[in-house]
Amino acid sequence: MNTLRTAVLLMTSILLAAPSLAADLHEQATAIAKRYPLVDGHVDLPTRLHKQWADVGAAAPGGNFDYPRAVAGGLSAPFMSIYIPSDLEGAGARALADTLIDQVEAIVQRAPEHFALARSAADIRANHAAGRISLPLGMENGAPIEGDLASLVHFRDRGIRYITLAHAKSNHIADSSYDEVKIWQGLSAFGEQVVHEMNRLGIMVDISHVSDAAFYRALEISAVPVIASHSSLRHFTPGLERNVDDKMLRALADKGGVIMISFGSFFLTAEAGAWSKREAAALKAFTTLQDKNFTEEKGKAFEALYRARFPYPYAHVSDVADHVQRAVKIAGVDHVGFGSDFDGVGDSLPEGLKDVSGFPNLIEELLRRGMSEADLAKIMGGNVLRVMEQAEAYAAKGAM
Repeated sequence: MNTLRTAVLLMTSILLAAPSLAADLHEQATAIAKRYPLVDGHVDLPTRLHKQWADVGAAAPGGNFDYPRAVAGGLSAPFMSIYIPSDLEGAGARALADTLIDQVEAIVQRAPEHFALARSAADIRANHAAGRISLPLGMENGAPIEGDLASLVHFRDRGIRYITLAHAKSNHIADSSYDEVKIWQGLSAFGEQVVHEMNRLGIMVDISHVSDAAFYRALEISAVPVIASHSSLRHFTPGLERNVDDKMLRALADKGGVIMISFGSFFLTAEAGAWSKREAAALKAFTTLQDKNFTEEKGKAFEALYRARFPYPYAHVSDVADHVQRAVKIAGVDHVGFGSDFDGVGDSLPEGLKDVSGFPNLIEELLRRGMSEADLAKIMGGNVLRVMEQAEAYAAKGAM
């Protein structure tokens, strides 16, 4: 009887202590998020603001990023995505890129006490120490280069510190993972010149979105490590070329690069990916049936009705942790980071990571799985800052 009573008392004390232990772990995760530079490889805020301006120096509902939520999440340096749609290839891409860069500069000018531009890893570290959020720039899609290497100098001078070689369609630089038509079977001859010139200028080469052949060719010819600014693992999403397989992960790590795990549910689970394919097929059929009567408003109404009838299978923060954990296992802890794609993946973000305030939830999950604070500091930002420093050092050496 005494043994049973003791067991009941022990179980009761454990159950009573559980909420306190969970709160302590979340508090620890939040403290870690704020202690070290937390770099997000890809945030589509510029495109969001281009569509509808908002003052993100204050609470700005409707998106995934604003200053109060970034502070709550410990976010130090979200790379602002200068996203160029593939249909602008050769038709206004450079002008849009400059406009989006102007918008990022305007964010800083409106709230210099909150935000700062960052053109180097040292800038990011210094801004973090000063309590300001860095807004470094990455260009998603090399279309604005427009076949002219001098364009790279222009965008380097404007602050671009990585370029995603292609996006949804193969372009004049590289083949896209999404495009069934592989024009170059990797990189074009000009694309190879682009990689070399990016190395010379200290601009990181980003292989998210490119085809497997383009990935391997860029990795082969780049003189410095490359990054995948917002990609996840094909192991969990078989057949999705947009993600990286284990062989690619090892090759990326062997060359010193970093994969930055993306948060969109369709990048994380096969279930969400399959749902997206079914929804796309249904919308295509609806569009065909509507013929000349189809409008954008009708399309949006159809999508809302479809989602209500067939609820979206959101991933969970634990799925993101699964990708991080496997990437660490395959590539090593020195080659993994975060690349959310906030403001760029619509209503597909996982439970627990709906906006930038959610980073402590991911850190908490990784702590729960036994990850050390030192390793978390690398994944949060140390790894990509190291690659950024290597790109800077190579460019500086060439300039001597």
